[in-house]
Amino acid sequence: MCALLLPSASGPVNAVVRLPGSKSITNRAMITAALAKGKSRLTGVLFADDTQHMIVALQRLGVAITADPDACTVEVAGCQGHLPASDAEIYCGNSGTTMRFCTALCALGFGEYVLDGTARMQERPIEDLVQALQWLGTPVSYLGREGYPPLCIHARGLKGGQVHFDSPPSSQMVSALLMAAPCARSDVMIEVGGQLVSEPYVRMTLAVMDAFEVTVLDRVESGRARYIVSAPQGYQARRYAIEPDASNASYFLAAPAVAGGSVTVEGLGTDSIQGDAHFVGILERMGCRIHREPHRLTVHAPPAGEGLRGIDVDLNHMPDMVQTVAVVALFAEGPTRLRNVANLRLKETDRLAALAHELGALGAKVQVHSDGLTVCPPTRLVPAKIETYDDHRMAMSFALASLRLDGVVIKEPACVSKTFPDFFERFKALL
Repeated sequence: MCALLLPSASGPVNAVVRLPGSKSITNRAMITAALAKGKSRLTGVLFADDTQHMIVALQRLGVAITADPDACTVEVAGCQGHLPASDAEIYCGNSGTTMRFCTALCALGFGEYVLDGTARMQERPIEDLVQALQWLGTPVSYLGREGYPPLCIHARGLKGGQVHFDSPPSSQMVSALLMAAPCARSDVMIEVGGQLVSEPYVRMTLAVMDAFEVTVLDRVESGRARYIVSAPQGYQARRYAIEPDASNASYFLAAPAVAGGSVTVEGLGTDSIQGDAHFVGILERMGCRIHREPHRLTVHAPPAGEGLRGIDVDLNHMPDMVQTVAVVALFAEGPTRLRNVANLRLKETDRLAALAHELGALGAKVQVHSDGLTVCPPTRLVPAKIETYDDHRMAMSFALASLRLDGVVIKEPACVSKTFPDFFERFKALL
């Protein structure tokens, strides 16, 4: 077993950082570029496990991709909506975006495509997306447990039509179908009757599609959503810049809340298409001072004499921020209630159970609810060895605790390679 002892901060942190590109935008942009007419050049690309899985998946589908990790660029020769490969075996690792986006993408082909992943991926549900594809004329068979990967897509092109999701366990299923829909033979209408978790990620998908010149009529109100995609409609190649990852930025933006001082993240601001860029609003509610600009965010520690406050917050639109907020809550006055994030049980690990166990190891009292957690900070924190459960966000979020607590050890730190391979080097640079 590998473990990493993290140093604590000797004083307030003060830093200006620019972070790697967004995983979520990178994988969306590669899908739309792959379906476009012409050659696209993507800049600011994230190179990590999840994006490497997407690159290899597209290459197996016959899409020509030239990647330059040193320059953080990718060139994609689009296939104009027609997958070159008539059969492929695709390994998605534990990348939810790769599994779900490529499941819908393969429906555009003509042939048989097998998609598989890690043991954990085989526990993450995909039935809602499979049913939607079947309604649109694409047979799909399960090669293992019903409702879960691995899958075989028996593709003959996407015919189009109307699909209905009740309350899909992941917004990635809606995004996957949206990105494939313009290449269907006729219009596609997608309705979501129940709650759409992580809805800002769907808005991100629409923004990337719009950048590649595909328009979607959308209406979201009273918890219901409708998307109409006219088809066939062609993506157009372009040069596209990917902004820094807002989810990964949260660990740096939260550092002043824990250690004092201020941190500025360059390239991420009020113009961001990422919902997690609004995370700074949560820190503001907890007592931090925020300075917002179109392409820059700065977090200052609470004013002298004022501490962090525990809050009650619905994080359904920002579920990837739950672990960050939960660790910051260790240093707040009063409990913090995190609501409406039951879908975290279906992520890289059961994040609610994992958080409760590891926060408890540091001395906190944690109550697990059906939809979230209540974190009650301890009077005295105790150092601990933190299990990461092969979950990058467990490792990165608990690094924050080390800023104020000597002796925090992160087990299996290499799990951060999923989205941020050099996280610990950059995080320690704050000190």
